[in-house]
Amino acid sequence: MLTDYHCHILPGMDDGAPDVDTSLDMIDIMKEQGVERIIATPHFYAHEERSLTEYLLRREDAFESIADFASVPNIILGAEVAIEHGISKIHGIDKLAIEDSDMILLELPFRDYEDWMSEEINAIASEYGLKIVLAHIHRYLTYYSPENFEKILQTDAVFQFNNDAFLLQRDRDLLKQLVKEKRTIIFGSDAHNTDTRCPNWDVCLEVCDPEVLEASNELLKINTELLQEPAPTEVGEQGE
Repeated sequence: MLTDYHCHILPGMDDGAPDVDTSLDMIDIMKEQGVERIIATPHFYAHEERSLTEYLLRREDAFESIADFASVPNIILGAEVAIEHGISKIHGIDKLAIEDSDMILLELPFRDYEDWMSEEINAIASEYGLKIVLAHIHRYLTYYSPENFEKILQTDAVFQFNNDAFLLQRDRDLLKQLVKEKRTIIFGSDAHNTDTRCPNWDVCLEVCDPEVLEASNELLKINTELLQEPAPTEVGEQGE
């Protein structure tokens, strides 16, 4: 099931689709390109939001405005959470994880790495039991020194690549490196509109290793199944 793990289709939520018509047009393009499941990941900037609750209500309203009309009905809610000082302290931050999974998409700052970034990431992972997904990992090559970028690569995380990573040799080399190291990789369009940042699954499908793409598509299923597994019965509990 071809899955777009990162896109901005929800109308009026962020700098993505400004209205319902644009949102539905984006989804139509995705369907034409073969997408069968969409993870809607509107930006979450803590310093711009009045509260997490208000953000979640806005997200639900945006989703409801397109749910009955989308040509790809399998839309799952998530968020692209910007790493900021204190983000891990926000009560209920786990509600921004991809629905019915333990994965949360985090966006690192577009400036050189500092230790507090890893501290926030590790706190979210440990305190909420979440699997970290680092958004468009290839984009940080421009901002981080090689030494600091390597620190990010040592994170126990899923690495998300935008489809346009296949257009640059540097980004393709990073993808090949992580595949060789057997790191977990997923793909997304990071689509924001229908022109300058439109759905681009044709780029990915043309050149991506089918096995790597299949592993990406299957990851959400695997994580969902793990969440649904019953806890093992302790010795001595009723039923033993």
